[in-house]
Amino acid sequence: MDRIKWTDKTNMSMLTDFYEFTMSKGYLDDGNADRIAYFDLFFRAVPENGGYAIVAGLEQMIDYLQSMRFGAEDIDYLRSLGFFDDRFLSFLQTFRLECDIWAIPEGTPVFPGEPLVKVRGPIAQAQLIETMLLTTINHQSLIATKASRIARAASGRTVFEFGARRAQGYDAAVLGARAAYIGGVTGTSCTIAGQQFDIPVFGTMAHSWVQLFDSEYESFAAYARSFPTETYLLVDTYNVLKSGIPNAIAVAREILEPAGNRLKGIRIDSGDLAYLTKAARQMLDDAGLTDCKITVSNALDEYIIRDLLIQGACIDSFGVGERLITSRAEPVFGGVYKLSGVEIDGQVIPKMKISENVGKVTNPCSKDVFRFYDRETGKALADVITVVGEEIDESLPYEIFDPVQTWKRKVLENFSIRRLLEPIFINGRCVYTRRDVREIREYCSRQLETLWDSVLRFENPQNYYVDLSEELWNVRNEILHNHRDNTI
Repeated sequence: MDRIKWTDKTNMSMLTDFYEFTMSKGYLDDGNADRIAYFDLFFRAVPENGGYAIVAGLEQMIDYLQSMRFGAEDIDYLRSLGFFDDRFLSFLQTFRLECDIWAIPEGTPVFPGEPLVKVRGPIAQAQLIETMLLTTINHQSLIATKASRIARAASGRTVFEFGARRAQGYDAAVLGARAAYIGGVTGTSCTIAGQQFDIPVFGTMAHSWVQLFDSEYESFAAYARSFPTETYLLVDTYNVLKSGIPNAIAVAREILEPAGNRLKGIRIDSGDLAYLTKAARQMLDDAGLTDCKITVSNALDEYIIRDLLIQGACIDSFGVGERLITSRAEPVFGGVYKLSGVEIDGQVIPKMKISENVGKVTNPCSKDVFRFYDRETGKALADVITVVGEEIDESLPYEIFDPVQTWKRKVLENFSIRRLLEPIFINGRCVYTRRDVREIREYCSRQLETLWDSVLRFENPQNYYVDLSEELWNVRNEILHNHRDNTI
């Protein structure tokens, strides 16, 4: 068998948890395979106790669903396991997606409990796509969320994603770079991500370049001769202030400037970055290199970046690696995929998971999600999850209330609304207009501007309102009461 290449757009139909196959066979055996079911993909908590998340991964989800087929090798492997009969294997051989799927657009700030993806279709199909949908949305949403936090901490300064070599696998490196770009970084060091998604790429030299030469000056001079108009020098191989900066200045004066070029920048990858950048800035300015940019790297995250800037560090751009590409502080997004309803004779029968753990109780019904915006400020006020078919009149006041502490209520006035879930597939056919990753990134930036500063805080952010409509709350409450009555 040929080895799989990442760029082959490999058919990932077999990327399932095994129970998705066993359940699908059970549905077929029981006569329920074609029963129309509704599933919601949502998450329960924002990573790192943040105030918001950024949803990402929709484009790769579409690629997966459009290519979903079970080939001869897949069928032979499943047959060899001894679990599945010819009837079920024939069902897989003729598999063609027939589901309707809605999703919140990539780059949208999202909040716990609201469906990021909604699936309606034959339950045997809707079940089989669970793992790949979760894998795709969970990973990219996690990295996009972390990137958004880091980019905001940089306060308008450039941030590059430098994490490919620390990612958990090559696909995590490539798709992580994509998600980070959506979240707000300026570019990536991952060349294939630049090629695949038209993301700006950046990189200059490693310490090995400097070490190869007999002297640091010679290494800098050689690089300047090779890239005279794009000379960025790594100055911390030996000693930043006693060696690196003086040699960089010498190369600027003796090689670049006589040819009409300027030293574009330096990078510092170790040491006390606040102290070193302030001292380096002074040395560069004194040498007339006021336009020379300073980039820093070395296990950065949003908290370190924020602290460096508070300390007055002279930094123009940041290279952020492992703590971004792995979301090291909290490397799990926690999205789940839960049944919310089934159709019987054209009527949706609500379904919900009930648990002693309140956080694991789900919301029933086929749902919509509406975002309310203040007409005067343009700021997002709240999200309301409704039963499909509910109408909200923008000309009338609308009362929202906390789904648990129901006495907490607020009347919204002078608002506009936006339905967040957009159709992606109808009867298995993609109806979504694909978007360039740069367009998605710009959209994400605009959407973040609609959030209040209190929601954007790193520590103790204000909880954004995600409430249920009265109709949905009543359905949910009735199911809970019926369950309670049946268990007393």
